[in-house]
Amino acid sequence: MALTITKENFEAEVLNSDMPVVIDFWATWCGPCKMMAPVIEEISGELNGKVKVGKIDIDNEPELAQKYGVMSIPTFIKFSGGAEEARTVGAIPKSILLEQLGLE
Repeated sequence: MALTITKENFEAEVLNSDMPVVIDFWATWCGPCKMMAPVIEEISGELNGKVKVGKIDIDNEPELAQKYGVMSIPTFIKFSGGAEEARTVGAIPKSILLEQLGLE
């Protein structure tokens, strides 16, 4: 299950993570975000132990969305070693998401 990431746990869960982290920047009112939610949960289960998956609600965490330049949602960012490694935007098929984030 995807972790809920906030500004309080961002550093510990994302920046200081021993494994790569995929963050889903989303909002409750976003239709494409709702379409991608089951895909994110699937990825979280399938890659458990290899990749950490988290979700950031941009309405609750506007500072994090602004810090990472999230202009459209859903935005998916892969962090590795505390740095952004890959990014993709929009509702896309799972296989393309995995490919674009370098997770396949």
